[in-house]
This record gives sequence, structure tokens and C-alpha cells, in this order.
Amino acid sequence: MMGDDWLNNATTRDAYGEHVERQLEREIEVEVARVRERAAEIGLRYERRVVLGKPAECLLEAAVDIKPDLVVIGSPRPARVRGLRSRMQLETLVRALAAPLLIVPYPG
Repeated sequence: MMGDDWLNNATTRDAYGEHVERQLEREIEVEVARVRERAAEIGLRYERRVVLGKPAECLLEAAVDIKPDLVVIGSPRPARVRGLRSRMQLETLVRALAAPLLIVPYPG
């Protein structure tokens, strides 16, 4: 097969989608474990939710429900760092978010 022709098969496309989801789940679980441990050490209350949709819109909906004192997100990964990337629409987020927003730089 040449190029992306292999994606034209529905079964293969579904299998690839499942592979991507599993990869995301593994990456998320590593970060959740790290945050859970650190939050417990310092007595920080946090909430984890899994939602589907556009990241900025999902975050805004959660913020309306939770009414957080602060929203913290990570900056995009540098191009040299492996891993899947989401596309947070910062302009959408900052225009509508009622709470302060902290963007934490990627460690490095």
C-alpha cells in the first residue's frame, strides 16, 4: 500500500482509532497518578473528568459546573517531544472563562 491508502479500509481505520485511544489513555494515566500523589501530599482538592468534544468548550462547560477558583492547563508539548497533541483554542477559553487561568510551561 502507498501513503494513507490503508486508512480507506473501515476495519483498519477503526483499529487505528482504538490504538490512538489506548495510547492517550496510557499517557493520561501516568499524569493522573503523578497529580493524584502530589495533590495528596499537599492536601490539594482537585477533580478529574473525562469528556469528549472540543477541549476549550469541554473545559468551559466543566468550569461552569465546578466553579473553580483557578483553572490550570499545560502548555503545548514542544515539537521535539513525542506524544499525541490536543489543540486547545486559547482564545475561546480566555474570552469565556470566569476563573483565573494558569498555563504551566512544559518541563524541560
